[in-house]
Amino acid sequence: MKGLKFVVIGGGSSYTPELVEGIIKKRDTLPVSELILVDIEEGREKVEINYNLVKRMFKKEKMQTKISFTLDRKEALKGADFVLSQFRVGRLEARARDERIPLERGFVGQETTGAGGFAKALRTIPVILDICKDIEEVAKDAWLINFTNPAGIITEAVNKYSNVKVIGLCNVPINMKYDAAEELGVSAEKIRTEIMGLNHLSFVTKVMLNGENKINEILKGSKLDGKDTMKNIEKIDDFEEYNKKIGLISSPYLQYFFFPDKMIEKELKNIKDGKGTRAVQVMKIEKTLFEKYKDVKLDIKPKELEERGGARYSEIAINLIDSIYNNLNNEYVVNVVNNGSIVDLPENVVVEVNCIVNNEGARPLHMGHLPKSVKGLIQQVKSYEEYTIEAAVEGNREKALIALINNPLVRNVDKAEELLEEILNQNKKYLSNFFKED
Repeated sequence: MKGLKFVVIGGGSSYTPELVEGIIKKRDTLPVSELILVDIEEGREKVEINYNLVKRMFKKEKMQTKISFTLDRKEALKGADFVLSQFRVGRLEARARDERIPLERGFVGQETTGAGGFAKALRTIPVILDICKDIEEVAKDAWLINFTNPAGIITEAVNKYSNVKVIGLCNVPINMKYDAAEELGVSAEKIRTEIMGLNHLSFVTKVMLNGENKINEILKGSKLDGKDTMKNIEKIDDFEEYNKKIGLISSPYLQYFFFPDKMIEKELKNIKDGKGTRAVQVMKIEKTLFEKYKDVKLDIKPKELEERGGARYSEIAINLIDSIYNNLNNEYVVNVVNNGSIVDLPENVVVEVNCIVNNEGARPLHMGHLPKSVKGLIQQVKSYEEYTIEAAVEGNREKALIALINNPLVRNVDKAEELLEEILNQNKKYLSNFFKED
């Protein structure tokens, strides 16, 4: 059996031990012979810590997988079979700005939705496209499994502006499935959830158990608010009630769209109480995690990683790769080109839907029309995403402004212009294409 070469872009991420745990669990069907952790100079310390921990994890399991780390991305990518993307341009300091800048102007401050997600996308798209150029040159047959946020936007940029085979990944759909199974008192393997929408803007439309749709039964007495799996989102009490009204189980991220004022209030209260934005909280969590990772006696994924918010990342990532490599035709909810799956969205955009995954990639199932209650919201956000991608690629300020105006969490033209200038100026070192005349 031919060994597989995995390359992790963003190998210094605190999620790396989670990913490696998945590789270990699938060792019998997924023969990973080489794993390379890639990062940049600023991430050298963390990637080296991860490298040593992963080495201990493999040793504990008596695995012969070759493990290394490097700052030379292109060299690492040579001959890769699977490339996993989990990087953050500007690190957590940039995330803190993404959260703070909108909040200071009365908008939601979150890293993947609203103006914060917009800023993150602008920084990330040029980098992911540079990575894709390397993949096209030295690993043209590799699959890119993208976990980098905002995952839907990044995956769409790759699809539209490169020839790389890519599937976007998010742990929210699998967590919603597990939550639904728990409500029904069965294991997740017993049910099938139909999910449609966009990344961080998706909805469970059906929960099938023994041939029956149990979604109304779940909603009737549900406590499906993501409380156990979404560590990074404050919870709104009325969220559950609104889900009942629309007859859908919503991604926890929909709280930002359904209750923006309440979410802003919670975010501001955290700052007032000294907790800071989520980025500040994550900085503290990561400091503790990496101190834990340094322990030479540690040779497993520590339980403390659960506080980071990436529950079941490895399960979906490695199972997805397993289904590609072993041509299993398993069904997963991932981010792929629409191709008619959702009738109410353009063919060439990326959506988050049920797919059949095999050695040809992920084929989206026909999901039909969007639920009427959320169709307008999803269409508007998709317009925002399309303009964001074009703006990032072209360095086009007009398209960037149109993107923000189409974002339901911004909209206001006057404030959007001011917000855009602040975002561009605060991220100038990462956005050279917006400052061509400087």
